[in-house]
Parts: sequence; C-alpha cells; structure tokens
Amino acid sequence: MRNPTPFVLPFILVVLSACANLQVATDFSSGRHALLIGNNEAALSYFQNTAQKDPKYMYGTALRQGIWSYVGRTEYAVGRLPQARQTLERALSLNSEENIARLYLGLTLAKSGDRQRGLKEIEGGMRGIHDWLEYITEAHRFSFGQFWDPRRDIRSAIQSDLAMISGRDLDWQKLIADGEWIGRKIEEESDLARRDEVRQWERDSESRDSQP
Repeated sequence: MRNPTPFVLPFILVVLSACANLQVATDFSSGRHALLIGNNEAALSYFQNTAQKDPKYMYGTALRQGIWSYVGRTEYAVGRLPQARQTLERALSLNSEENIARLYLGLTLAKSGDRQRGLKEIEGGMRGIHDWLEYITEAHRFSFGQFWDPRRDIRSAIQSDLAMISGRDLDWQKLIADGEWIGRKIEEESDLARRDEVRQWERDSESRDSQP
C-alpha cells in the first residue's frame, strides 16, 4: 500500500498557510476598525500582531499602505512619539511614496520639538495626498476615481493648510489638528469610495435588468 504522507504533507502546509494568512487579515481588519472608531490602544495591539506575523503586509487597492504605516500612526495616536518616529521612518524606508506615513512623521516630529523637519514632512505628506487624489480622480474619472473625495473636502483642506505654511503666520496648533483630520479623512475615504462604487454598480445593474 502506497504511503500517503508525500501527498498529505503539502496539503497540510497549504491549509496551515491559509489559516495563518486569514489570521493576519483578521487581526488587521480588527485593528483598522478599532482605529476608525478611535479605540487606539486596541488598534495598536492588533496592528503590532499583524506586523509580527507579516511585516510586509499591505492594505488597499487604489491606495496601498503597509502595516508599518498603521503601527506608526497608531503609536502617534496613543502618544508614543519616539516609537512612532522610528516606525514611520521604517515605513517610508520601505516605500517613500506612503504620503499618509509622511504626514504623520511630520506631525510626530513637530510634537517632539523638531518643528523645522516636521514642517517639511507635513508639507510633503499633504502635497503627496493632494496630488494622489488629483491623479486618481482624473486618470480614473470614469470608474472608481469619481468616488474619491467627490466634494474636494480633503483637497480643499490641504490647499488651505499649504497656503498657511507658505505664509507668514503659521498656527502650529491648527496645522497639527488639520493634519490629524486629513489623516483620518483619507483613511475613511477608502471605505466611503468603495461603498459608493458598490452602490453605483448596483444601480447600474438594476437599470440594465429593468430594460426590456
């Protein structure tokens, strides 16, 4: 009778890998939910678990973000500024185009007393988010791009802050509060855009089905 082990072992490994990937995705989803409702301590724990299991974990389709951005941003939210700085710098070393991570690095530096560098990173992060929204809403205006920042609330807030940065009277308290608002809004926007895209697809599907 043939030994089944050579055939069973690969199957077991595939199942174990799938279970591990599912657990990582579950931890991340729980962390992101906690982040969005303001339960930052719980969010940090979930994100740290995700990073420990899969340090290369990425989230998003149109807007791609690595797990270290989420860890760093949540460390900032709970007031662990030295750790947040280190983590956000790690996120940017892996992907220099993670503009939300750059924005939060700037906020972290500003709150830590390094306002000169902090201002540079805040401005760079805001410009990057603005330019990304401009690109996605233009390049994909006939598909999913139309659902991102449709009223230009995020871009208008960024433009206002960039004007303040370039002016003479810089209100640091306002700039930091605005930066945190922009960071939260662009995170929420991915869910809102996906929701609106699904609703539009459902309306189009119903319209096609009702045609004779």
